[in-house]
Amino acid sequence: MAEPVRIPTAKVALSTASVYPESTATAFEIAARLGYDGVEVMVWTDPVSQDIDALRRLSDTHGIPVLAVHAPCLLITQRVWSTDPWTKLQRARSAAERLGASTVVVHPPFRWQRQYARDFVSGIARMADETDVRFAVENMYPWRYRDREMLAYAPEWDVTKDDYRHFTVDLSHTATARTDALEMVDRMGDRLAHVHLADGNGSAKDEHLVPGRGSQPCAELLERLAASSFDGHVVIEVNTRRAMSSAEREADLAEALAFTRLHLATAPTTPAPRR
Repeated sequence: MAEPVRIPTAKVALSTASVYPESTATAFEIAARLGYDGVEVMVWTDPVSQDIDALRRLSDTHGIPVLAVHAPCLLITQRVWSTDPWTKLQRARSAAERLGASTVVVHPPFRWQRQYARDFVSGIARMADETDVRFAVENMYPWRYRDREMLAYAPEWDVTKDDYRHFTVDLSHTATARTDALEMVDRMGDRLAHVHLADGNGSAKDEHLVPGRGSQPCAELLERLAASSFDGHVVIEVNTRRAMSSAEREADLAEALAFTRLHLATAPTTPAPRR
């Protein structure tokens, strides 16, 4: 008889960014209703995303844990939790500790943040030494306009070129970078701690499509994680801004969860019976 399907201990979370332009509070409601294991809080301009007590109340009300905190690294969050990038990371770590989250997701610096970029690799290592929370540095991509390419991140958009303790791989970003996602995951090795699952078709725009709707090896990556007993988090981080209604948005997020659950499992290969 074939062995039963094995499902790794990895939890499947919903990024609160996936419900935009709806609120952080709505993300907790949807995650609970659809059966997600938790949420990743994107800290941005929504005041609730910045309020630890409000997040704890949402978590308790809906029975949905906060598994990760995404530090405010985007252009639109330059003034969220201070203008100093190290203060932002310290507050993200504190938020993760208070909320019981295991991971802080952080982008590499923008090139114009020269001092921050110069000290980033060693600074992340120092911060990681001070806590049990993992700082999982996320792969990014070159910015493109027509035939021109600008390297917007430093030290590198390809974070595997630097010595970080933990990584986040984002498959929408590998699509935009036009790099091989599975090769990047191979380079990350056992330092891969966190996954942002989304799809893309190699557009210059960061698409964040529902998994299965683009060209990225989303299914293959999930199957590989299952086979390796991955114990990090898989976070659905998709763009639902074009949804025509809340019901359509929720259907997209249900589809993304079903896709992930389906492929984040593996039936061990058994030898063929001898004749």
